Amino acid sequence: MTRLLALLAVMAASTALFAAAKAADDYPSRPIVLVIPLPPGGTNDIMARAVSDKMSASLGQRIVIENRNAGGSGTVGTREVARAAPDGYTIILGYTSTLATGPHLYKDAGYDPRKDFAPIGLIATSALIVVVNPDLPVRSIPELIALAKAQPGKLSYASAGIGSGIHLGAVLFASMAGIELTHIPYKGSAPALTDLIGGHVGIFFSSLPPAIGLAKDGKIRALAVTGAARSKLFPELPTVAESGLPGYEAILHYGIIAPAGTPRPIVDKLNAALREAVAAEDTRMRLATDGTEPAASSPEEYAADIDREETKWSEIVRKSGAKVE
Repeated sequence: MTRLLALLAVMAASTALFAAAKAADDYPSRPIVLVIPLPPGGTNDIMARAVSDKMSASLGQRIVIENRNAGGSGTVGTREVARAAPDGYTIILGYTSTLATGPHLYKDAGYDPRKDFAPIGLIATSALIVVVNPDLPVRSIPELIALAKAQPGKLSYASAGIGSGIHLGAVLFASMAGIELTHIPYKGSAPALTDLIGGHVGIFFSSLPPAIGLAKDGKIRALAVTGAARSKLFPELPTVAESGLPGYEAILHYGIIAPAGTPRPIVDKLNAALREAVAAEDTRMRLATDGTEPAASSPEEYAADIDREETKWSEIVRKSGAKVE
C-alpha cells in the first residue's frame, strides 16, 4: 500500500509538471493584465508603460495596463493580485510601498511580500527629490532643518499616501534630523504636487519623474536628492547625506511580480521579455530622462532585492511607530 501511494504521488507530480509545461508552451494565448495599484499619472505608471509595449512585442500578446486605485497606498490592489489565478495573465507592478513598507504599516495588508508572490524582475530604481513651495524661506536642507526646529510641528509635508515610500522617506528624514513635521497624505503624487504649488503644504519628498519639469520651471524649489549619489538631471543639487545627514538614503525600487505558484517556465518567459524591454536603448533613455536607473534582474535577484528592502524599511516603520488601522 505504501509503495502504491508513493507511485500515485509520483504520477500526480509528473502530471502536474506536464500540465505546467504545456501551459507554458501555449503562454501567452490571450492578453496579459499588468495592474498598477495606484491612480494614473505617477512614477508607477511611468515604469509600467516604459516596458509594457516592448514586452507585448516580445511575447506576441498585448499587455493591458489596469490602474486600480483601491487604496492603502497600493496594498489593496496588491492583495487582490496575490489572490489571482497564478497563470501569468494577471501580474502587477511591485514597488517599495507595497513590498517593503505597507505590510508593516497597515494592520493587515493581507499578504506576505516574500511568500505570496513570484518575482518576475526589476525595472528600475529612483531616488526622491526634496522640494518645497517657493514661498518657504529655505534654500537648503540645513535651512529646512533649522526652520523646522524653530517651529516644531508647524511645517507640513505631503505624501503620495500613508505608507508610501515617499511618506517613509520623509519619516526617516525627520527622525534622523530630530525634527517634528506634520504629515498631509494625498492619493498620489499629482494631487500632492498640485497642493505644494498652491502653498497648501510646504514640503514634499517627491519621486523624480513628476517633479522634474516643475522644479526646472521654478514652480517648486528643489533642495536635495535622497540617493547615495547626485542625480544626473540635477548635478548641482547635493544629496541629503551631503547636506548634514550622513547615512541618509531613500531609494524607491520598481519591478513586476506575479501571484505565488505561477509556473516557473511562465516566470522565465515574462522575465526574458522584461529584461529585453529594460535593455532596449530607447527604454533606457526614457528612464534616464525621468531620473531613474534601469535595473534589469533575474527573478532570484529581484527576490533578494525584495528581502533586503523589506528588512530595511520594516525597521524604519517600527522605529517611527507609524501604524494605520
